[in-house]
Amino acid sequence: MDKKIGVIAAVIVIIVAILGLFGAGVISTDGVTGSSSNASAADNDDNTLVVGFDANFPPYGFKGDNGEYTGFDLDLAQEVCDRNNWTLSKQPIDWNSKDSELNSGTIDCIWNGFTINGREDQYTWTEPYINNQQVVVVKKSANINSLADLSGKIVEAQEDSSALAALEDNKTLTDTFQNLAQIAEYNTAFMDLDSGACDAIAMDIGVAQYQINSRNSDEYMIINETISSEQYGIGFKKGNTELRDTVQKTLNEMYEDGTIAKIAAKYDSYGVPGSLCMGNNTTVVNSTE
Repeated sequence: MDKKIGVIAAVIVIIVAILGLFGAGVISTDGVTGSSSNASAADNDDNTLVVGFDANFPPYGFKGDNGEYTGFDLDLAQEVCDRNNWTLSKQPIDWNSKDSELNSGTIDCIWNGFTINGREDQYTWTEPYINNQQVVVVKKSANINSLADLSGKIVEAQEDSSALAALEDNKTLTDTFQNLAQIAEYNTAFMDLDSGACDAIAMDIGVAQYQINSRNSDEYMIINETISSEQYGIGFKKGNTELRDTVQKTLNEMYEDGTIAKIAAKYDSYGVPGSLCMGNNTTVVNSTE
């Protein structure tokens, strides 16, 4: 009897210990041990800038050959943090969950080729710093040279992307497609293009140039006609003008001393230097809330 009671007591102690680990976050319910797969608002302090980004959106944010997250936007963010004595926390996010991440305080801003156009009133924005175009990538052998040639074709675009929004706004064009399909990320789209599962991919021009350069660039081309043009900015939670203004002031200083141009030059093969639009703006977007 005493032995049986001892075993029961031991089991109870183990159960209590496990529940304590769950409560402390050492073991999470999503199967990640140690730290949570997503940062928590409690981990975000005044000395840390948590940047939310799509980890599959080169050249603005992606995983480099060394396994570290890098990209033009993340390089800019690092310089901003260095100048303000902040720690940069690079937080990959599910793009469809970006608003909940921002509103919960898990991230401080969305900084990753983030389109202002059509979202002007949804966030507190910096001034635009990139002029971007939405383009279409096809295989050279496909004999697709214009938007009109997409008639009867299967076109893919990333979920919740600016390219998808631009196409959905152009019903005259999309009505000619056989299908407009949504994919989670562009590596899948290029596999579909290679296999013949789709005929074309709509995406940002910088991302298109990166994807083509990282593959056999002789097989792909960007058709000359663009779908639309837009501007990138950094999106903060609506009303967070204090943090936005600090970041904007630092970016202005970086532009004036040539640092932004120097960082952009690292991504010259993706057209980043020619897409810069800082210096053309005189006011901060949403300067009053």
